[in-house]
Amino acid sequence: MTRDVTGGADPKRSIDLLWGAAEPGRRGPKPRYSVEDVVAAAVAVADAEGLAAISVRRIAIELGVSAMSIYTYVPSKAELIELMFDRVLGEGVEPAAAATGWREALTGLAFERWALGERHPWMLDLALHRPPLGPNLLRRHEAALRILDGTGLDDLTKDLVIDVLHNYLLGALQHAREAREAEKQSGLTDEQWFALAEPALTAKLDPSRFPLVLRLGEAWRAADKAVVADPLWRFRFGLDVVLDGIGALIQAKRAAA
Repeated sequence: MTRDVTGGADPKRSIDLLWGAAEPGRRGPKPRYSVEDVVAAAVAVADAEGLAAISVRRIAIELGVSAMSIYTYVPSKAELIELMFDRVLGEGVEPAAAATGWREALTGLAFERWALGERHPWMLDLALHRPPLGPNLLRRHEAALRILDGTGLDDLTKDLVIDVLHNYLLGALQHAREAREAEKQSGLTDEQWFALAEPALTAKLDPSRFPLVLRLGEAWRAADKAVVADPLWRFRFGLDVVLDGIGALIQAKRAAA
């Protein structure tokens, strides 16, 4: 599936729109809708049907206006998607200050972002190398930087650490979505699929060439597969590993200082 790439629109025009400085000015009667109304309608469609369902024409139908009317609020689909992304980022509660410790604060931030991605899975269909630089994205980034303030990390390293955590979150959310899609399409849970696949695969493996893979199979047979195959459990496990790494980096920077 082709992903919608953010950052393709004119940067200044996009930033003005994201920050509310491009609300169309008109003479005469008050407009029937606002930019926020258009964006809210688009988010509702994407939540129900996915990002592929988004088009200016479709949103016009949802609002009962002409497609040309939508263009008076947003210049193109590219800007509309950027507005959608920043709007849903505004749903989250700003993380508490790092008084409880950076690790606890980042954990809260990660779980809040996990919940947001689960509510709006279409966000995973956005290529965000150049993210929409809207107020809600910047508010979140400021909060994350504040959590790491005082850890001894310099500003650039703090930004890179946040990027590592963000990339892990995206991967975990994608894994969770793929798990749901695989179960829906196959009619089998991961546990049921493993029960069918494992004996067939084990029969093909030479113990002299794949001793560790075979040991892993034994470990999976002994494990509570309903737990270890659960995407949320795996997310928690991976998050602890990432945070352990961040902690080691902080300790190393402090020792060097």
